[in-house]
Amino acid sequence: MIVEPYNKVHLRRYSLLYLTQSVPEMTKNYGRERAPQGIQHEPLDTQNEQQVDAGLVSVVIPCYNQAHFLGEAIESALAQNYRRFEVIVVDDGSTDDTSEVAAYYPAVRRIRQDNRGLAAARNTGARESKGDYLVFLDADDRLLPNALKAGSEQLNAHPECGFVSGHYREIAADGSPLPTEKQPCPDTEHYLEMLRANYIGMPAVVMYRRSVFELAGGFDNSASFKGCEDYELHMRLARDFPVYCHGELVAEYRQHGSSMSGNAMYMLKAFLAALDAQREHVKGDQQYKEAIELGARAARNYYGGQLAYKAMEHAREREWKQAMWAMWNLLVLLRHHPQVFVRAWQKLIRRRHLRH
Repeated sequence: MIVEPYNKVHLRRYSLLYLTQSVPEMTKNYGRERAPQGIQHEPLDTQNEQQVDAGLVSVVIPCYNQAHFLGEAIESALAQNYRRFEVIVVDDGSTDDTSEVAAYYPAVRRIRQDNRGLAAARNTGARESKGDYLVFLDADDRLLPNALKAGSEQLNAHPECGFVSGHYREIAADGSPLPTEKQPCPDTEHYLEMLRANYIGMPAVVMYRRSVFELAGGFDNSASFKGCEDYELHMRLARDFPVYCHGELVAEYRQHGSSMSGNAMYMLKAFLAALDAQREHVKGDQQYKEAIELGARAARNYYGGQLAYKAMEHAREREWKQAMWAMWNLLVLLRHHPQVFVRAWQKLIRRRHLRH
């Protein structure tokens, strides 16, 4: 693992390339094309007691071959209206221009390691960070300017909580807005509600208290949880610590074909594995056991709907090989869980309606 501080030679080498090509292209949809001097942290206002007393927030951005989105993620982190933060990019053995994109930003700390997976990259960033609070932003997603302020204020207001969470809106690959379903925000019984459904949805809406994150051991890098490591961690934390949902809109969740979350069968297996890991902790409690079954059923319905939609989209584009693969996975799922068909059909109708 190589920890790379800001290097002026690197910046001179790549700044012209990214000023003329990659950075403007990556950031034009986000509405901020800035030269390096425009992305420095503003000085702390010593008269602002809230900012001075607030804890340092570490924003960890793991990246594996997502250089084309990384600039937007970094800029969204640097554009916060909360001033006590650091940004760390963990290059998880990328073979694209991830390191060069990160080098363009003087305020960003870069770490490079051999490819070990998303959970390991997040944990590396957490270990190397200095913040009292932690936020994990995937390289293809974006924070809204109020994200760190909202999270830190809520953790300060709820000192008993291990983490707090907000809401997100979905965006397309080009950054344009997508219709986003309403997200729940439970007031109580967070662990129970998390068993019933992953109400958090994406990692970037969560801000962790560092001491609790470390006590829990961070993200589990087990292969069975790959793609749902955040959901598995949230259930562990909600089981053992109070957590809080503030419901403020704090992030943008990008939907695109190459994202891990776009692989419905892959995600379904990881989701069910994370749920199954909770069974030993709820033995003898019928309410929690029923919640797990409800959560598993909801996951099959949700990802079944995704498979049906993908099959339709590929067929519409005459991508027959991809359409047949999506349909085959859907049929496998329907064989064991025929009720998925109803949910899949409803999702198809809803999405077609939204398109017109």
